[in-house]
Amino acid sequence: MPHIVLLGDSVFDNGAYVGNGPDVISQLRGLLPSGWQATLNAVDGSTTRTLSTQIAQIPADATHLVLSVGGNDALMLVDVFTHPVATVGEALSVMASVVDEFDRDYRLAVAAVLRTGLPTVLCTIYNGSFPDPEFQGRATIAAALLNDAILRAARERSLAVIDLRLVCSRDEDFANPIEPSSVGGEKIARAVVKAVAPSAAFE
Repeated sequence: MPHIVLLGDSVFDNGAYVGNGPDVISQLRGLLPSGWQATLNAVDGSTTRTLSTQIAQIPADATHLVLSVGGNDALMLVDVFTHPVATVGEALSVMASVVDEFDRDYRLAVAAVLRTGLPTVLCTIYNGSFPDPEFQGRATIAAALLNDAILRAARERSLAVIDLRLVCSRDEDFANPIEPSSVGGEKIARAVVKAVAPSAAFE
């Protein structure tokens, strides 16, 4: 029996942010073809460096993994936005250092997931929905730089990718600036099904 396991952060583990609405895992289970299972191993607040417990708890009968992680790593780097620099070139050097660190951590996380030997789908980091237009612009650029590392890691490993920037792109997709709402969660669940079980029929 096919069994999808969700790994990562609150992109999947969004139950605390949707009030009485359905979370991603419940919506995913409702969309999957008959006979498929889905398990939530993702934990709100997780980063590329804190996935070991999630990986260790992957059910023995799991057949597919979907990983969405990196958004919290990006939040930990938000101070970079206020780092004083003298030139644009210096700013790019600062960001290059940030991207290099993320690239290393993300590759280690993916390698750990792939050691399970299970087919794996990766997700990019979405842009969020921040009320301050200036901060939103900076966050979008920062996400693009980090997503380049995710996309390169996926290409090198021949892994499928869900680009969450395209999945969650409207204000209504977010319960707050960085967590998916039930509306966004449904879109995420549908994207997971499309990536893992493309023959499933949607209403």
